[in-house]
Amino acid sequence: KIIVFMPAHNEEENISGVIARVPRDFHPQYEVEVLVIDDGSKDSTVTVAREAGADHIVSFAHNRGLGAAVREGLKQSCLLGADIGIMIDADNEYPPEQIPDVLAPIIHGHADYTFGSRFKGQIQGMKLHRRLGNYTFTLLQAILLRRWIYDGQSGMRGFSRDAMENAVIIHDYNYAQVLTINLVRQGYRLVEIPITYQVRTKGQSFIKFRQYVSSVLPAIYKEMRRPIAKKRKAVLQIQRDEVNL
Repeated sequence: KIIVFMPAHNEEENISGVIARVPRDFHPQYEVEVLVIDDGSKDSTVTVAREAGADHIVSFAHNRGLGAAVREGLKQSCLLGADIGIMIDADNEYPPEQIPDVLAPIIHGHADYTFGSRFKGQIQGMKLHRRLGNYTFTLLQAILLRRWIYDGQSGMRGFSRDAMENAVIIHDYNYAQVLTINLVRQGYRLVEIPITYQVRTKGQSFIKFRQYVSSVLPAIYKEMRRPIAKKRKAVLQIQRDEVNL
């Protein structure tokens, strides 16, 4: 089973189109279900998502933050029996049609964690200050992890079952940097897939630069100071060696 989970906060104008475009029959061995994590929306997000065909909806009583919503999405995907999970933003910026592309390395056993990478693909409408912010935080992740990363803030990410079960998101405001640092440091294999991206035309992003910086930088520092799961890395290496045999 593949669970496509969507964190959503006040996305009544966008979420139906995203759900409708999720490919359901792209692989004969997998059934696809859509899970919406409603992060305390005050509009009709839940009603619209249900009418659009969401299979599961989990609602927070109040807005807890994107990090909390993604954490819940990973948890609920496991509880629903997902072998593979993929998160996609509900704001209609990321292409649901490319879900098969983003998941292909996981399905074929070549990756545990994937990005739909905007900066390896095509971008429409992103303003200069957002580009610079993405470049800066992606470069920071690349330096800390000592490996090149193209799009550390992507809102489209695939996960193996094992990665979902062991991922740790240490703060509620956001997830992007700390999740990647956490999974890569544990030894999970990351692959980036080029996608086509278009900035939202409806609704409003929750990101505010000052709040983003003041929340994310301390979380990155805290994540880097957490002990590396050396036992987990050893297990993953043994599994890869067995595959190569």
